[in-house]
Amino acid sequence: MKQELKTVYISEIQLILSEKRTSLSLLRTGIAILALPLSVLSVLIATSKYYNIIRVLYFILPLILLCFGLTVLALYLMAKAMIRIHRYDLLIDKLKQKSKMLSEIIK
Repeated sequence: MKQELKTVYISEIQLILSEKRTSLSLLRTGIAILALPLSVLSVLIATSKYYNIIRVLYFILPLILLCFGLTVLALYLMAKAMIRIHRYDLLIDKLKQKSKMLSEIIK
């Protein structure tokens, strides 16, 4: 009976850790999406002396709006991932409190 309980706890920890890896992947995706608008805006600022912003406003405005949308999406993904990671850490702490064996294995 005790061995079965250990197996159940270890299986639960493995499941939580796999979900945590998925959230870390989501966080990485959010960071990558955030890098795109920053890169585009950096290029626009670096090359701003070669064009008149009023003459190309119909190109710049949609591009700025797209960059803003991507930034909002990236921040949403990153916040969602961080909240989930924190929740999974709390679940792991609860399991560690239930099982002395798990608290010795996982520091």
